Amino acid sequence: MFRLDHHVAIVTGASRGIGRAIALAYAKQGAKLALCARTLEACEPVVQEIKDAGGEAFAMAANVSDKAQLRALVDATLNAYGKITTVVSNAAANPAYGPMHEVEDAVFDKIILTNVKSNFWLANMTCPEMAKVGGGSFIVISSVSGLAGSKMIGVYATSKTADFQLARNLAVEWGSKNVRANCIAPGLIKTDFAKAIWDSPKALGFYNGITPIGRIGEPEDIAGLAVFLGSDEASFITGQTYVADGGLSVRDVL
Repeated sequence: MFRLDHHVAIVTGASRGIGRAIALAYAKQGAKLALCARTLEACEPVVQEIKDAGGEAFAMAANVSDKAQLRALVDATLNAYGKITTVVSNAAANPAYGPMHEVEDAVFDKIILTNVKSNFWLANMTCPEMAKVGGGSFIVISSVSGLAGSKMIGVYATSKTADFQLARNLAVEWGSKNVRANCIAPGLIKTDFAKAIWDSPKALGFYNGITPIGRIGEPEDIAGLAVFLGSDEASFITGQTYVADGGLSVRDVL
């Protein structure tokens, strides 16, 4: 079960953290991979690790905020493997930390472009390709921040909520072609993206104390869920958001 043989997957933001963990897990399950990050050098070690384990992958430099670079990534994947069956849209940005009334328009636009519009572009480029081969899976890595209000990352949280609706819309538009779309909403994960939190003993102790499982997540905790959603075993699941946060969002507040 959960094998990805005969699958071809694009993973964005694949050089580290959650993206890297998903890429390695997909390769282990038999998928062929097209990986991207802002620089080629960042992804090459991941490609080499996959090849050393007997897998098949290539990497490209691609900024997901640039539509032409995304198109080039899709075209390169089709040229290399002849099809696309799975996309894990993982790349994201959060250049703003503070109340929303302090966020400049240019910063707001950058967050929405990177976290929402790039997913919109990539879906519109790849869902038709999935339909051509009988179906596929489009997965957006969102965040539990999209489920609650925030005093400090409000614009980022807004973008992640938008991703939930994007997946629902894609599910409705492409379901008749057997193309599925889902979101994964991780909690606090030990990645460079969240290092400011988990690298602080005080903050880490706070999160460990309020999370029912008693720890923050590892990138591999998200990779397994992404494998499932990309596999044939998830063929009846679409338009959903799966929370993987160690129970943080359902913690005891009394």
